[in-house]
Amino acid sequence: MAEIKITSGNFEAEVLRSDLPVIVDFWAEWCGPCKMLAPTVAEIANEFDGKIKVGKVNVDEDPQLAIQFGVNSIPTVIGFKNGKVSGKSIGFVPKQNLLDLVK
Repeated sequence: MAEIKITSGNFEAEVLRSDLPVIVDFWAEWCGPCKMLAPTVAEIANEFDGKIKVGKVNVDEDPQLAIQFGVNSIPTVIGFKNGKVSGKSIGFVPKQNLLDLVK
């Protein structure tokens, strides 16, 4: 399954009310480290389809979500389980670090 575009409009339904753990990547088009992390995020979305939901928030298009979750630098990846934050990672990190956010 591909990553889901997360916005203020679908955040509650896709993330907070999700039956699956969710990894949300806060990114921007101009961000070099975000582009470096993108293949890893896509790999998780494909490899864990049906087990982990993966969403992406473009901070330029939806800055309110970034503010709401204290995202001060990107890429920031936040894990959610049962509608609550389960972990947070900032910067380019290995795949396992992202998976650990929702363990």
